Amino acid sequence: MFLKRQPRLDTIIGPESDLKGDLTSKGTVKIDGQIEGNVAADSLIIGEGGILTGDAIVREVIVGGRIVGTIHATDGVDIQHKGEVRGDIFAARLTIAEGGRLDGRSTTQLQKKISYTGDDAILQSS
Repeated sequence: MFLKRQPRLDTIIGPESDLKGDLTSKGTVKIDGQIEGNVAADSLIIGEGGILTGDAIVREVIVGGRIVGTIHATDGVDIQHKGEVRGDIFAARLTIAEGGRLDGRSTTQLQKKISYTGDDAILQSS
């Protein structure tokens, strides 16, 4: 779960929605549909029916659905009991609930911040 602050939900991709292309948001993105592209956001929530096929550059992410791609999270990644990640995870913290799946590698690392510059998000490691 989100640790210190409850994020504001800025963008919702509904269950009947399919998006092809990259998405950048300084707030929270919730995916209940499908995105084929990269997501850069403060926080990312993948609902149980949600699928992200692409990379995620975020502060934190909750995975209730599926991500096929690499995750870079400055704070943490929480894979819930029905969540699945197929790809590598680079994060300060990783939790996997019983039943959750990770098919890839995870690396625990401290990262300073994510800089958003228009359409690009730049990850800066410490």
